[in-house]
Amino acid sequence: MTLNLVLVALIAYTLGGIPFGYLFVRFVMGKDIRTMGSGNIGATNVHRSAGRGAGVIVLLLDILKGFLAVWIASILTRNSSLGLALAAVAVMIGHSFPVFLRFKGGKAVACFIGAFLYIAPVPLLAVLVIFVLIVTLSKYISLGSILSALLFPVAIWLIMHPPTPILLSAIFAALLITYRHKANIQRIIAGNENVFSFKGRRS
Repeated sequence: MTLNLVLVALIAYTLGGIPFGYLFVRFVMGKDIRTMGSGNIGATNVHRSAGRGAGVIVLLLDILKGFLAVWIASILTRNSSLGLALAAVAVMIGHSFPVFLRFKGGKAVACFIGAFLYIAPVPLLAVLVIFVLIVTLSKYISLGSILSALLFPVAIWLIMHPPTPILLSAIFAALLITYRHKANIQRIIAGNENVFSFKGRRS
């Protein structure tokens, strides 16, 4: 089991580290997404900088790698809560700190969605509803992401009463996503955070 857990962590981290935002924009536009918009490789910046279609594709790919990481863990560890939790944590770390981009990655929101879509779909749906409401009212994707992530451990506890490893992975996800949004928090406080538009735009 120990060897399988190590394998789970390595696979999940590697999957998480695949920089779909960077690769997609480089392949389609011949540009480096890190030099565009906020400089982040995630779907929101791709949407803002390269257009709505590009943003949706990158979002789905990043969700998929989160889901795949946990699905593979479920096979290797026979659906153990420790294996699932470890995969969720590792895939988010891989996305945030990818070895392929010198450990400068995204904010892990899409990977979080993919991982917990497998582990805890009902609590995830509950916080996604909250996310949509917050973004609709505030126009800030970042604010919706932060508040929804922070509420997720509460939702998963109230709805599922999950095993300790799963609960701890949810708490970790909330803290990591909040930490990765620290610059956004500063901009929100200063009143100059980027607002979200469904249309996106091209640089």
